[in-house]
Amino acid sequence: MGLTPVLPGEVATIVTTLEMTTRPLPRPLPDAPLRLVPWDRPDPDRYRPLFRRVGEPWLWFSRLAMAERDLLAIIHDPAVRVFAATDPRRIEIGMIELDFRQPGQCEISYFALVPELAGKGHGRWLMAQALALAWRSGIERVWLHTCTLDHPSALNFYRRQGFTAIHRAVETFPDPRLTGLLPRAAAPHVPLIEPASRR
Repeated sequence: MGLTPVLPGEVATIVTTLEMTTRPLPRPLPDAPLRLVPWDRPDPDRYRPLFRRVGEPWLWFSRLAMAERDLLAIIHDPAVRVFAATDPRRIEIGMIELDFRQPGQCEISYFALVPELAGKGHGRWLMAQALALAWRSGIERVWLHTCTLDHPSALNFYRRQGFTAIHRAVETFPDPRLTGLLPRAAAPHVPLIEPASRR
């Protein structure tokens, strides 16, 4: 067995693809004091702060790095549906993004709650909502990605919800804390290793 070096200034993660090819049997919706609010053609000035809020602890940066026209081409596409989860005060504390652009498939592109809600059962409520929306007429496959930078329980959570892991890959990318997309204090559980030229 050999080790593959990761360059200073980069981050590596193992990405797992999971899928569900049979609609799950109906089951009671878990209780939660949350609401799911559809965002039709979301304003990037609302979308990006929520994306950052739920994703910064896990080094989510892709939508922050996009040019606005590229972001709008996705989140304003009629085949992409974005939802915000809100608490009883109507504060946005989570998101679901469903991508129906491939015929017969739905990708759960983004699924997250703010870290403060982890481990309180709200994820099961949010996933029940996501699956109810994803399995619309004509859908034969619902799928998603997770990676080793996500919450440590994410992979097993998806498997408990009925997803099956089908593929793994290693992804490397420039550390978004060094490119300025995320603050240096983000994701303290992931070591930040600077290139020698920046030390």
